Amino acid sequence: MRSVLNLFFLVFIVFAQAQGFQDELQSDVSNNNDYSIVSVAEENDKKDFQRAADALSIPYRAFHDIENTENGYYVIAGTFSKDKNLKSQIKKFNRKGFEAGYFQNPQNLLYYLYLNHYTSWEEALNECSTGFDNRYDDEVWVLKMINNNIYNKTEAVSELPTVAEIEATSTLQTTPVTELETEAIPVEEVSYEMLTSSKDNDPAFKSKLIKRADEYFDKMWYAEAAKIYEQALSKGEKAYTYDVLKKAGDAHYFNTDMENAYKWYNILYTKYESDMSSDYLFKYAHSLKGIGNYKRSKRLLKLYNRKLAGEEITKNTERNEIVLDGLLRMEEKYDINNLSINSKYSEFSPMYYGNEEMVYASAKDSSIFTSRKYKWNNQPYLDLFVAKVNEESQDFKDAIKFSKKINTKYHEASVAFSPDNETMYFTRNNYGKKLKRDKNGINHLKIYRSKKVNNEWLEAEEVSFNSDNYSTGHPALSPDGKLLYFVSDMPGSIGDTDIFVVDVLEDGSFSSPRNLGPEINTEHKEMFPFINDKKLYFSSDGHVGLGGLDVFEVAFDDEAGFLEVHNLGKPVNSSKDDFSFIVNEESQKGYFASNRDGGKGDDDIYSFKTLEVEEIPTSINAISGIVTELITGDLMPNALVELLDENNIKLKEMETDENGNFIFEDLDADTRYVLKTTKGSYFDDTREAATKDNEIVNVDISMRKLNDMIAVENGIKKLKTEMIHFDFDKSYIRDDAAVELNKLVEVMTDSPDMVIKIESHTDSRGAAVYNKYLSDKRAKSTRDYIISQGIDPSRIQSAIGYGEEQLINDCDGTVRCTEEQHYLNRRSEFIIIDM
Repeated sequence: MRSVLNLFFLVFIVFAQAQGFQDELQSDVSNNNDYSIVSVAEENDKKDFQRAADALSIPYRAFHDIENTENGYYVIAGTFSKDKNLKSQIKKFNRKGFEAGYFQNPQNLLYYLYLNHYTSWEEALNECSTGFDNRYDDEVWVLKMINNNIYNKTEAVSELPTVAEIEATSTLQTTPVTELETEAIPVEEVSYEMLTSSKDNDPAFKSKLIKRADEYFDKMWYAEAAKIYEQALSKGEKAYTYDVLKKAGDAHYFNTDMENAYKWYNILYTKYESDMSSDYLFKYAHSLKGIGNYKRSKRLLKLYNRKLAGEEITKNTERNEIVLDGLLRMEEKYDINNLSINSKYSEFSPMYYGNEEMVYASAKDSSIFTSRKYKWNNQPYLDLFVAKVNEESQDFKDAIKFSKKINTKYHEASVAFSPDNETMYFTRNNYGKKLKRDKNGINHLKIYRSKKVNNEWLEAEEVSFNSDNYSTGHPALSPDGKLLYFVSDMPGSIGDTDIFVVDVLEDGSFSSPRNLGPEINTEHKEMFPFINDKKLYFSSDGHVGLGGLDVFEVAFDDEAGFLEVHNLGKPVNSSKDDFSFIVNEESQKGYFASNRDGGKGDDDIYSFKTLEVEEIPTSINAISGIVTELITGDLMPNALVELLDENNIKLKEMETDENGNFIFEDLDADTRYVLKTTKGSYFDDTREAATKDNEIVNVDISMRKLNDMIAVENGIKKLKTEMIHFDFDKSYIRDDAAVELNKLVEVMTDSPDMVIKIESHTDSRGAAVYNKYLSDKRAKSTRDYIISQGIDPSRIQSAIGYGEEQLINDCDGTVRCTEEQHYLNRRSEFIIIDM
C-alpha cells in the first residue's frame, strides 16, 4: 500500500531500539569502572553513552591516539594476539555489507578486528542491538577512539586493559581463531586497502547515481530513490552490491510496488543467499505473495522460520500452510465495487459520520495553486474529506474537504468519532508551527483530539500518550466510546507496529496504553483497527494471508477476551495491501481500501456487501490436505490420492490441483479412512485419517523420490533405507523391515540395471562363530524377501553375513551397553554394485 500513513509505519522498527534505550537512560544504571571512558570536554555525552550501553548490555571502553584510526566508535568483533587470517575474515565481513578492518594497539600489541566505524554512539549501539539487521549474531563490544593527542597520554594508557584483563573478560572473547581460518588468502595478495574498506560498500567507490539514490533513501524519499536505483542498476551488474540491491528492493517495497521489489530481492537472494537476514527473507517471501507466487513464497517462509529456529515454529509453519491453502480454496462471499470518488492518488480510511455521511483520507490535492508533494511516494499530502452516501449503491458523492481547523498542510488521516459525533480523533504528523523531528530526523505521527462546539470543530490537541520518540495513529473507538484502540511502535511493542488500547475516562483523560498481546499482534505489522459490538477488525502482514496487508477479524467474549483471529479471505483480501476495513454488522455492508490491480489510483476505497448464499449444509465431514515433496517442500500437482476404507476398499480418488491440494467431502462422521498417494518416481504414501463430526480434517502428505535413497558413504554407493533390524537371535523379516524393503524394491524396479549385494550384521553378544551363522541367515532372509517381491535373483550379487565384525558403536563386550545400543548393530545394508 502506498498510502503515506502505512508507509510511515513500515520504518518505525528501524529506529525503535535507538529510541527505546533513551527512555531507559533516565533509570539509575551503574557503570562498569573497568571500561569507563575518560572525557572532560564531553562528560555529558560520555555519561549518555555509558547509560545506553549498560542498558543494552553492550561492553565498551576507550583508546587514545592509535595510529591509522579515526575518532568515533568502532564495533569490535574480536581481539587477537596475531594478525594471521584476519584479512580473509575482513573480506568475508565486507561481502556481508560491513566495512570491516583491523588495527593494532601499540600498548598491548593486540589486534582489534572491527565490523564498522561510526561517528555517533547512538548509531553504533543501535546497530549492535539489532544484530546489524540480523547479519551478525556473535558478541561484540564498542570502542571509543579519541585521537589528535587531545587527552593526556599517561592517563590514556592507564585506561587501557592489559592482555590479562582482556583474556579474563569472557564477553570480549568473540570470533574464535578457527573461524578466521576459513576462506584464507595469502598475505602477499592482500593490500592495505582491502583491509580497511570494501569497494562494494565504500561510498568513495559508489557512482554519483547511487550516492544520490542513497541520499533520497536516507531521507525516506522512496519514490525518488527507487527511480534512481533503477537507473544505476540498469548500467550492469557491477553495481549489484548487497547494499544497493537491498535498498533498491526496499525503495519499491516501502511503496508496495511488489513487482519491482521482487525483482531486486530475487537478485539479492540469487547472489547473496547465505548473507540474507531473516528480515529480508521475510520481505522476499512477502514480495512473492504480492505477485501471486504462493508456491515459492511458502518455501521462502520455511527458510525464514528456520532462521528464527525452533520446533514450535516448524509446527506453526505447517499449520500456517494449511490455513493459506484454505484461503486459496475459499469461496468468495462478498460483492465489491470501486467508488466513484477515487482518484489517481490515494484514498483510504473511510469512517461513518452520522447516518448519511462518510469521512475519508485522500491525497487528492483540490487546491488550484498548490501541489506540494510528499517525497516518500511522490504524492500530495493527505487531507480529510467528507462525502454523502448513496444508501442503495453505497457510493460517495459531493465530496468536500473537512474542517479547515483539522486539515493542515501536512498529513491528516484515519479518523474516529465518538458515539454522539461531538468528539473526533485523527492521525496527523507531529506538527506545531513546524514539523518536529526526533534526534534521528524522523517526524513521527500523533493522535489528536478535537471537540465540536456550535457545529464547528475546535483546534485539535494531541492526546497524552503521544511521544516525540515514537508514533501513534489509526484511532478506533468502541461503540460506547469508552475504549480507544490505536497503532504504535512505542516501547512494549511486539513487532514493527502493534495495536494498543486505552480507557477513555469520564474526565477525558486516558489510562496507560495496553498492548493487545501476541494473539493479535505479531512481530510484523498490525494496523487500521476497527471495532463494533461484535468483532475487532484489523490489517496485518504478520498473520497468514494472501500477500501485503490482509484484513482479519476476531470475535471477543466478555470473559474470555479476544478469540481466534480469522482471515476474511477473497475478495476483500488480495495479493496486494487491503486495509481500513469497516462494516455494519446488521446490514453486512461496509468499506475497505486496497491498492490491488484494476484500481483507479494508488489506494482506492471499495464498497462491499455480503452475497446472498444458498442454504449452507448443516454438517461438513471432510478430509483435505496438501501434497508436497519431502526434501524441497515443492507443491505436487497431479498426484493421485485414493480414499480407502479400513478394509482397503477404494471409495474415491482424485488428483491434486495445481497447488497440491485435495479434499474428500460428504464423508461419514467419526470414521477411520486410509489415504494412499502415488505419483511417478515417488514412494507410495499410505496413512490413516479419521473424520470428526462437522469438521474438515487436514492431512499433510510429503512424498520422497525413489532416487533420494541412493547415497555415497566413504566412496561406497549404498541404498539408504531406514535400517533393517532384527529381533534378538532371530532372522525373520519383521513388519517394519518389510516396509523399508518394499521401498528398496521400488527403487530397484525403477532402475532395472541396478545390481546390489546384501550385508547383514549382529551385535556382539553370543559366540562369534554363531553370530556369523546368524547374520548369514539374516542376509539370506533379506535376499529371499526381495526376490519374493519380483526382483530377479541375478540382480543380487551376494548376501553375506559378517556377524559382529563390523559393529557401528563400541558395544564389543568390553563396555556395558543398553539393549537399544546392541539393537543398532542387528541390521542389513545394501551396497550398489552396478546401475
